Amino acid sequence: MIPAERQNLIVSRLESRGVLSIAELTELLGVSHMTVRRDLQQLERAGRVTTVAGACSCRRRSSPSPRTAKARLRHGEKVAIGRLAAAMVRPGAVVYLDAGTTTLEIAHALAGRDDISVVTNDFVIASHLMRNAACRLYHTGGEVERENRSCVGDPAAEAVRRFNFDIAFISTSSFGMRGVSTPSENKVAVKRAIVQSADESVLVTDSTKYGKLGTFNAVPLEALSAIVTDAGLPDTVRDAIRRAGITLHIAG
Repeated sequence: MIPAERQNLIVSRLESRGVLSIAELTELLGVSHMTVRRDLQQLERAGRVTTVAGACSCRRRSSPSPRTAKARLRHGEKVAIGRLAAAMVRPGAVVYLDAGTTTLEIAHALAGRDDISVVTNDFVIASHLMRNAACRLYHTGGEVERENRSCVGDPAAEAVRRFNFDIAFISTSSFGMRGVSTPSENKVAVKRAIVQSADESVLVTDSTKYGKLGTFNAVPLEALSAIVTDAGLPDTVRDAIRRAGITLHIAG
């Protein structure tokens, strides 16, 4: 098992257990104490875990990253994910695009489609489609979250519930075998409304989001129809997702 696979397994197990000792991780991974400590040091530098006195726990996301910073991260992977996700949209579909920089890449890929209806809570996505596409376009409205240029909260969730989506693309800053989580409580109602209103609910996310944990549970894994991500997701995690009955698409 390569270091990245070990580290993702560590985070996944911490996500489900909360806290683990070094000895427990050594037994789980079948490696030396020194190897486990090196993995934990890398994870701690990346902000994914916290280690104290021979034990470790997941480090939670306490706040969302500003949109401009997120847009620069793993841009190539997001473009590939966006194109693959857009290819899943059938003719005449009603599509939901959740707020985010990965879903913006889906909007870019869908801009040439005039046969679909798109609903979003994202001002950047709505602006792009207004200027570059001929699809039917709706914005949810709701409480404005300036940092991420989107709408959140119960009014946005209520608007989402008015629609019947053929396919909905959900974004996230953190997911694991429990499902999708978020550091923002006012995003939870929107994400749950999306899943309740869609025939297919597809999580679109780059692989670095796996194993990170937000404060609030938003969507359980079993509520998803599929996940579209990049090749960085370890084989052990891919197998676990497929065993959970979730279709997994690897972009690029």
